[in-house]
Amino acid sequence: MSDSEEHQFESKADAGASKTYPQQAGTIRKNGYIVIKNRPCKTHCYLQTCQVVEVSTSKTGKHGHAKCHFVAIDIFTSKKLEDIVPSSHNCDVPHVNRTEYQLIDISEDGFVSLLTDNGNTKDDLKLPTDETLLGQIKDGFAEGKDLVVSVMSAMGEEQINALKDIGPK
Repeated sequence: MSDSEEHQFESKADAGASKTYPQQAGTIRKNGYIVIKNRPCKTHCYLQTCQVVEVSTSKTGKHGHAKCHFVAIDIFTSKKLEDIVPSSHNCDVPHVNRTEYQLIDISEDGFVSLLTDNGNTKDDLKLPTDETLLGQIKDGFAEGKDLVVSVMSAMGEEQINALKDIGPK
């Protein structure tokens, strides 16, 4: 091959970017994120890939490590998950991102058309399943309001999770 030849590669890969990162169980706090049963969660306690809702740590027993009990809520399904992990062990924590898009259209099959920052459209998201949020989006759109939706993404999943009314069109 000569130096003047160009090669073009097309890939939808993420260049090896990980969907999670390790964090010691004893350092994960309430309202943090954790992966439980391969799901992103927000912690109430300790839960996998959930939002941490609750966290409690037991004292070291005669058989070793203090344990962390996680109770968390899956950030996409709102299901409650629990896990118990030695406090010195690592847990997976999801990379969670929020992005705002302007709502352009709602299709009959439940997909939304969103305007990205660079002027392109994003057409691969469905309307949320949360009845309250769904109603607010449909009603606001029907009234002709300019709406901005917040999209949460983690571990290869995306979902509309919030709405802002930026005024009439």
